[in-house]
Amino acid sequence: MSTETTNKELLRGGQFLVKETLSEDVFTPEDFTEEQKMMKDSVKEFVDREIWPNKEEFEKKNYALTEEIMRKAGELGFLGISVPEEYDGLGMGFVSTMLVCDYISGATGSIATAFGAHTGIGTMPITLYGTEEQKKKYVPKLATGEWFGAYCLTEPGAGSDANSGKTKAVISDDGKSYSISGQKMWISNAGFAKVFIVFARIEDDKNITGFIVENEEGNGITFGEEEKKLGIHSSSTRQVFFNETKVPVENMLAGRGDGFKIAMNALNVGRIKLAAACLDAQRRVTDQAVKYANDRVQFNTPIAQFGAIKYKLAEMATSAYVGESASYRAAKNIEDRINKRLEEGNSHAEAELKGVEEYAIECSILKVACSEDIQNCSDEGIQVFGGMGFSADTPMESAWRDARISRIYEGTNEINRMLAVGMLVKKAMKGHVDLLGPATKVGEELTGIPSFEKPDFSVLFAEEKDLLKRLKKVFLMVAGSAVQKFGPKLEEHQQLLLASADILIEIYMAESAILRTEKNVNRYGEDKQKEQIAMSKLYLYHAVDIINQKAKEGIVSFAEGDEQRMMLMGLKRFTKYDNHPNVVALRNTIADKLTSENTYCF
Repeated sequence: MSTETTNKELLRGGQFLVKETLSEDVFTPEDFTEEQKMMKDSVKEFVDREIWPNKEEFEKKNYALTEEIMRKAGELGFLGISVPEEYDGLGMGFVSTMLVCDYISGATGSIATAFGAHTGIGTMPITLYGTEEQKKKYVPKLATGEWFGAYCLTEPGAGSDANSGKTKAVISDDGKSYSISGQKMWISNAGFAKVFIVFARIEDDKNITGFIVENEEGNGITFGEEEKKLGIHSSSTRQVFFNETKVPVENMLAGRGDGFKIAMNALNVGRIKLAAACLDAQRRVTDQAVKYANDRVQFNTPIAQFGAIKYKLAEMATSAYVGESASYRAAKNIEDRINKRLEEGNSHAEAELKGVEEYAIECSILKVACSEDIQNCSDEGIQVFGGMGFSADTPMESAWRDARISRIYEGTNEINRMLAVGMLVKKAMKGHVDLLGPATKVGEELTGIPSFEKPDFSVLFAEEKDLLKRLKKVFLMVAGSAVQKFGPKLEEHQQLLLASADILIEIYMAESAILRTEKNVNRYGEDKQKEQIAMSKLYLYHAVDIINQKAKEGIVSFAEGDEQRMMLMGLKRFTKYDNHPNVVALRNTIADKLTSENTYCF
């Protein structure tokens, strides 16, 4: 274990809002180890050989091809990256698991979904919550792709309210087995899964319980037809019906009533992995758009040279770069926290669970940001292709359809927005993140005489970092006042929570890009990071606009009179640029680099 991991102060989840993060303390993709670079190259080579050439086939609902690709991924070890070596996995760290999830997911949403469902919610609950016997029996087969896993939580009446499921588990007279009856829907991998993680309620328990259920013929398990879906056409998605399905008592996962806890923790990991699964999709969409824009000639000019197209290419590349910066920043924080807990004597399962749970806020932020960015990116990709983009003969149409599900599963983006703010408030109440002190100071600043002292803006990113500090004050001002006003009833004010979440999301994403770029400027020089500087500044410019709009919406929803006027004046002060960036020049810098390299090159 590196001294870097053990000696630097690890910020707790959500503390990015109230404590300064130094650029040398963030992890970036440029920090990948040689082993990680080799893993990235081997996954990309696998995708380019096995998946990308078959894109058309995946649109024809070829479920057998998805299963075949998954088996090959298992043979190469890609399904067992995070599984400990004693269960036939590779036992690699959290960053490496993110990296594989990132690069295996970019070519088609069908494989992204099959991979995520199997390695995450299909395998992980057993790895982290299973008994030693359960792990030895199931995990090696799942890690190698001999068996595939699926996760049965959602029901017709239980979606976002996961704990309200009606599926029942009844103990047998001899106490040796449970009989499970109920209906599950939207089950990814259902068509070829051998192992189901099933959630059911025992008697009138407050919380559901998890079970490991083998898909065996004659055991009361039947399936609906494959769902007809907007996208992810070759991802097997079916309803699963359990009719007095017998499950041995030793197949209960964790303890009775622990199912809701398992489900929530599985979703935390699922959320950050879903963010990773959107990254290479963005790179590939941007890459295809750049190549097409260079090749497509109109009015005797490649359309890549037109300002309207430069605008799109620059924005697409920027969102990909920022999403990547934030995702790997959070992944390394989680890995460091896991390693710290292992040093302290936690078991692997406990360390991983608590490590991810610590950064549940960041996981929700990333899920929302990256899923919305891939949707916007693919939408703009269609636009760059023009009429051809609307055709199924080009990759943009399927990319757009596949992207749409990302905003729904692992908790809808609306649920995740409210969770991010809700979890932050809970952390503050537990004393894990001091929001009250900084929020009180912001309140005093609003009524005091403003400081006219400015940092030395000649230093790279000095103004941007100063602006970021002030944007954090905006969140503290809005959320702090809202908590004061509504207390525990804040959760009833959903539109206010949504607006606050957007402020939080933009701060984290913008800061992550700036810190990554600053770190790389310090080691490679400013000349070699011109485009990355431009992307970081461009993203922050948009973030300021979004924060301004969302904060105003929040303030006028609960404040009146002098209080409202004071907060709106504070908002104006906190979001003010001293030197507005020339966003057209920034976009041109980014787009010119893309078109000269004829690829996504960051």
